[in-house]
Amino acid sequence: MERAAVCALAFMPATFLLGCQKSSAGDPVGGAVPVQVRIATSAKIPETTEYLSILKSRHSAAINPQVEGQITKIFVRSGDHVTPGTPLLQIDPLKQEATLSSQEASRAAQEANVRYAKISLERSQKLHDAGVISKQELDNAQTAYDAALAQLKALEEQVKQQTVELHYYTVSSPMDGIVGDIPVHVGDRVTVATLLTTVDEPGALEAYIYVPADKAPALKLGLPVHLLDDAGNTMSETNVSFVSPQVDTDTQTVLAKAPVQNPKSKVRIAQQVRAQITWAMHEGPVIPVLAVQRISGEFFAFLAVNEGKGTVARQRIVKLGDTVGNDFEVLDGLKPGDHIIVSGTQFLQDGMPVTEQIQTESKSAAATAK
Repeated sequence: MERAAVCALAFMPATFLLGCQKSSAGDPVGGAVPVQVRIATSAKIPETTEYLSILKSRHSAAINPQVEGQITKIFVRSGDHVTPGTPLLQIDPLKQEATLSSQEASRAAQEANVRYAKISLERSQKLHDAGVISKQELDNAQTAYDAALAQLKALEEQVKQQTVELHYYTVSSPMDGIVGDIPVHVGDRVTVATLLTTVDEPGALEAYIYVPADKAPALKLGLPVHLLDDAGNTMSETNVSFVSPQVDTDTQTVLAKAPVQNPKSKVRIAQQVRAQITWAMHEGPVIPVLAVQRISGEFFAFLAVNEGKGTVARQRIVKLGDTVGNDFEVLDGLKPGDHIIVSGTQFLQDGMPVTEQIQTESKSAAATAK
């Protein structure tokens, strides 16, 4: 029994040593870790600023009445499509109709006066030709006829004027377009200063961009503008077409306009969108978004650095700017030509040996898409 125990103890060191050697041979920490590397390049980086803009129709009509009165009918609703001449609202025309009727009655009476004056003139002419009356009496008859005729023409003009004014009591659309908000109601009394509604031509719009006055010196025609949705996606690309020559005293902003093509009605009139103005372009290094880590409020990236004895991963603090597609602009901490590690960064430690696998731009784009 003791002999068997001694034999077992004699074999244990060899077995333990063999086990240790096997563990050491299979330890992955002792070897270099394969990583994918992207060589930092210099890219064109836009200098941009975002502002809130409001979309307005390039052809919009504000509808105000040309007469005063009480609204009796509203023929349309907001959003209706109208054509030129389509009735929009009716203002009580009773008083104007009464005025027109009075003028027409006066004209009719004057027409009777003209007929009588004409008959008197013709009679006076015959009597004068017969030597019964003097030339002065004939002239008086002629003057009475001319005065009656002139009075008739004046009354006819007044009737035309009152007829035109009666037409104003029916407010019609001046153009083809979409009816906007109708802030008035039946029974409201309106004046020539009251806004009844708007009619906006669909399609072409303009982005009204309000730029702070301190950026006004950089505003110029032709600057690229990107209109963005809530997710940051580009809805439309355009350029500045108008810059106001003055500063708004209330907001201390300068108005810039940019035309917006809207063939599929993706945006609407009075919609607020983000407008990104590109002021200039400059060259600078970029880094893939997925290669950046944030620790305690600072951004880090791993670089593959050849230190003579081999390539190791080195953690470096980077200062980032805006995003450029799927990359960050690097303001500090990186230069073109650096080898950026873009895979397995969560398992790396500073100084860990690595082996590089250079990633091409096409593979990088495909990996990002996945």
